[in-house]
Amino acid sequence: MDQIECVVIGAGVVGLAVARALAARGREVLVLEAADAIGTGTSSRNSEVIHAGLYYSRGSLKATLCVRGREMLYEYCASHNVPHRRCGKLLVATSRAQLPQLESILARGRENGVFDLTRINAAEAQALEPALECVEAVYSPQTGIVDSHQLMLALQGDAERDGAVVALQAGVESIDARDGAFVVRVGGPAPTEIRAACVINSAGLAANALARRIRGLDARHVPPLFLARGNYFAVSGRSPFSRLIYPMPNEAGLGVHLTIDLGGQARFGPDVEWVESVHYDVDPHRADSFYTQIRSYWPSLPDGALQPAYSGIRPKLSGPGEPASDFLIQGAAAHGVRGLVNLFGIESPGLTASLAIAQRVSEMAAPA
Repeated sequence: MDQIECVVIGAGVVGLAVARALAARGREVLVLEAADAIGTGTSSRNSEVIHAGLYYSRGSLKATLCVRGREMLYEYCASHNVPHRRCGKLLVATSRAQLPQLESILARGRENGVFDLTRINAAEAQALEPALECVEAVYSPQTGIVDSHQLMLALQGDAERDGAVVALQAGVESIDARDGAFVVRVGGPAPTEIRAACVINSAGLAANALARRIRGLDARHVPPLFLARGNYFAVSGRSPFSRLIYPMPNEAGLGVHLTIDLGGQARFGPDVEWVESVHYDVDPHRADSFYTQIRSYWPSLPDGALQPAYSGIRPKLSGPGEPASDFLIQGAAAHGVRGLVNLFGIESPGLTASLAIAQRVSEMAAPA
């Protein structure tokens, strides 16, 4: 049986960041990825936004790790030549009835340590973005965009430079926790068993199901999983906006916002569609509801302009109508299995927080 010190399950942005952090500490690391490429799930099917940290409850993991991870990510992208842009964002109120909500989000952002937010009036907002209509807005200069795939390639490169190995088509079938170690059974084209001292479950959408296959972990420590699919639509040509535009959040999420990619194309989404299984087809008819939401802040959006782009699925720990849940980074102090760290519900702002999450996990996984 092969032996390795640390097994990281999942080669998404967080798994690769964790592998990099562990390898940088001198740990022996193997990353196991079920797919035939890195980052094919949630990590590459999102808005690619670097979030400032406005929306999350004070003291939550999402708030603290987003704010810390944002600056870590900007520094990392600059030092590793990862394409990114600190383009800024306007959070807009499109009616006076939304002004108390705007003020609440502004206050929450400041509570979370985002101190450079500016509340501006309609004329000031339109001076920044002439195509925009709103009553008031909050300007967030620290919000940006990043090429998520280039980021993951850079993280993989760092991890491999320090000795980590990434194995593709290596899905984990089960894990036995025994005698202070783990036996990891790997399927795929080359089935094998690996003995490890440390296991990091960063399997994204599959993390909860995988945790239920860990013999020795009490199932009470595995939360339920809810799948929220977000659909995205794009418009052809360059965006008339140079900044991200976000409406007021609603009961389902952050609303259909406008982001731009590094090539200057506008993308809209996500909406929220609760699903039972993972599938990524975008129904063109969902654009009908997008037009109404987008025209609340961009009234000149032409008929027929929206084209299906892609979709992504978030692994949520709270279901429809429930308050949004926090990240769950679960170590031995919670579940009693030494050497095991489970990462549940790592959705937005997981991309922004990835380096901060990795730092936290590498500390939790340090040898006793």
